[in-house]
Amino acid sequence: MDSPLHYAVTALAISVVLNIILKRFGISQVIGYILTGTIIVYAFDLHHLKYSHTLEQVAEFGIVFLMFTIGLELSLPRLKTLKKIVFFNGALQVSITALLVFVASHYLFGIGLTSSLIIALSFALSSTAVVLSYLKSSKEIHLPYGQRSMGILIFQDIAVIPILLLIGFLSSDGADWQSTLLYTLLSATVILFVLFFVGKPLMNYLLHFAADSGVEELFLGSVLVIAIGASLFADLMGFTYSLGAFIAGVIVAGTAYHHKVEADIASFKDLLLGVFFVTVGIKIDLGYFVEHAFTIIGLLVVVMALKAAIIYTIVRLSSAKPVALKTACAISQLGEFSFAIFALASNAKLIDPALEQTLIMMVVLSLVLTPFYLHRIHPYIAKKFQQKGLYDDLDPISMQQHHVIVCGYSTVGRFVAQSLKSQDIKYVIIDNSLKHVKKGLAKDEPIFLGDLSKPAIAEALHTENAAAVIVTLDNAEKKKLICDTVLSINPQANLVVKIVSLEEKKLLDDLNIDSIVDGKEEVAKTLVKKSMRCRVKI
Repeated sequence: MDSPLHYAVTALAISVVLNIILKRFGISQVIGYILTGTIIVYAFDLHHLKYSHTLEQVAEFGIVFLMFTIGLELSLPRLKTLKKIVFFNGALQVSITALLVFVASHYLFGIGLTSSLIIALSFALSSTAVVLSYLKSSKEIHLPYGQRSMGILIFQDIAVIPILLLIGFLSSDGADWQSTLLYTLLSATVILFVLFFVGKPLMNYLLHFAADSGVEELFLGSVLVIAIGASLFADLMGFTYSLGAFIAGVIVAGTAYHHKVEADIASFKDLLLGVFFVTVGIKIDLGYFVEHAFTIIGLLVVVMALKAAIIYTIVRLSSAKPVALKTACAISQLGEFSFAIFALASNAKLIDPALEQTLIMMVVLSLVLTPFYLHRIHPYIAKKFQQKGLYDDLDPISMQQHHVIVCGYSTVGRFVAQSLKSQDIKYVIIDNSLKHVKKGLAKDEPIFLGDLSKPAIAEALHTENAAAVIVTLDNAEKKKLICDTVLSINPQANLVVKIVSLEEKKLLDDLNIDSIVDGKEEVAKTLVKKSMRCRVKI
């Protein structure tokens, strides 16, 4: 079997079976993908794939789409709100960790100056792919420790750019560093200018016309063009693919389409992230690991403990002890971008091959271990500090609570929104019609384009924390799908649904809906009430 297609299908089959088994034991699918890579390599003697540039590029687009979805979580106003976490906590964490690791590598272990610098910078990074995937799927990204973890990870991802540029500079003769620095600054300025001032209106137009067409495939295609196009442009300018995707996500986050975009792109992101973790498994050298297991595990424990202590100290300056502790535990591992740093350094002969293999094994082991403890952090610490006011520190940055979700912005939906606004009740509107969304935006309504029957949309609107969900649509089947989704996320949801016929009422009878409002019946009651009022006056 020598066809790449055969290998791909075999890897897919192995990953599916492994993840089904692991899921029963509550183990993250990340482990399944990593094991798949290792099994494929040893089963078919594909060790040469460890150095496949093509495979690395395919895998990198898993990170690209992850960074795009991270950007979707951070509109510019929200990024300004998070600026202290990103640029203060993040900068402190990266700089202090890098400094201490550099001192230990160079002065305690006697590693060369350049190699120590590379190790220090790579160890300062954590795993965006593993941690943010977990935080988003568990909804803990909206908790205080999730916000702080995300903020620090965002700074780390931004820091990857100058780190890679520094390695490129170290691999050159270093004679013309002024020109290199000037070129970097000019390139960064061009990227920001083109994407924000030229790309932003183009993205808006593309998404507008794609949504207006009513064809889901065209909208999804437009999203792929935006994410990949921005990534390729950033790469063309000498930066990472991830930077372009992140900026594109931030731009789209400021539009009414961002919830729909996030829901549509989820499957592509998860699939490509799976490919990325398969490539991580491919890098595992079991023989080398067995021979140096004690050294690898010992060093990893020391590095993770050091990172956790640094992160805890930094976050503790402005947060409660449990929040600082959970943040420290969540992002104490080593990151996937370390692979790119080690690969670049190895190609430039800046790092010893044996040392590189030790470092790679440390990163791989870190990524394998992280999913095992990540989902236990919040419940364990929450229980430990429950009596100490753990939830008194809830962050209002993105935590939507006690709000009303209005599904549909046709005539009835507009009246509902108007009534909620007059009573100063917090609400958000979702509608799958671009025409209705444009009407809402014209009135400065908090309205988004999307389909509430999709779990990703319902989760993005924090349905589990909503005071009520009011469904004003006319389509009976769509109403049933929406109710099913809402109740699957929050079985106790306060659902209020408008109906116009007995057939619709029968269709919804088997669902746990709090209030079904029959439009014709309510009109009849109103007519009678008004006629009685007129009669009294006479």
